[in-house]
Amino acid sequence: MRSIEYINPQLLNVVVIAKTNLTTGRSAKVLLFSDDLELAYDKLIDYYQLRFQIEFNFRDAKQYWGLEDFMNVNEIQVSNAANFSLFMVTFSKLLLSQPQLQDMNIESMLDLKTVFRARKYTRRIIDSLGINAEEFLIDNRIFEAAEIGRIYAKAA
Repeated sequence: MRSIEYINPQLLNVVVIAKTNLTTGRSAKVLLFSDDLELAYDKLIDYYQLRFQIEFNFRDAKQYWGLEDFMNVNEIQVSNAANFSLFMVTFSKLLLSQPQLQDMNIESMLDLKTVFRARKYTRRIIDSLGINAEEFLIDNRIFEAAEIGRIYAKAA
């Protein structure tokens, strides 16, 4: 029989969140931990929410704005690429909250990129034909065909 030695046991501040779906009756528990014994439960919950928001921002920067694709080795170039990716995450979230984009039923970062890319390409094609895009584009109907790559369908 072997004995188990516990080295430096440490107290933890634990918050248990119990959630119950009132419709289905299913329940779930979330456990949050901290080694700061003086930290209030509401602050611990806030810190975890912020932590996950930071992780989601990095995920979006990598997935949508090229953070994992750049091949820079110079410190300034790496800093510029990382800052640009994170700036675009913030800027995109601001754009998604704009009423005119909500009216267009743009609900995802991918849809946002698709719509703006489609508009850019549509304008370039019209301009390349020698037609002034601003005079030709009386309303947004011309863009509907170019927005085929959207995830969420545009409201009719």
